[in-house]
Amino acid sequence: MKNEITTIQLRENVKQELENLKTKKNDSYEDVIVRLIDDSSIKKDKIKKLLIEQCKEMYDFDLKVVKEWENTDKEMNKYIEW
Repeated sequence: MKNEITTIQLRENVKQELENLKTKKNDSYEDVIVRLIDDSSIKKDKIKKLLIEQCKEMYDFDLKVVKEWENTDKEMNKYIEW
């Protein structure tokens, strides 16, 4: 993809929102948009990592519960014929 300059159309309210998001007076709209894209990617990665971490914790908990019930099942089988 070439780094050609293009023109995009924005509604005035969107342009104003971009203006409000500038961190420096000389920021371009492109600077603001690139920062928003970067922030979004970072947040998406953080959310993905958190979800993976939570799934691992849930798995560990579920495994613990299953192991506890295995013993119960063995005990019950002593008294009940299936």
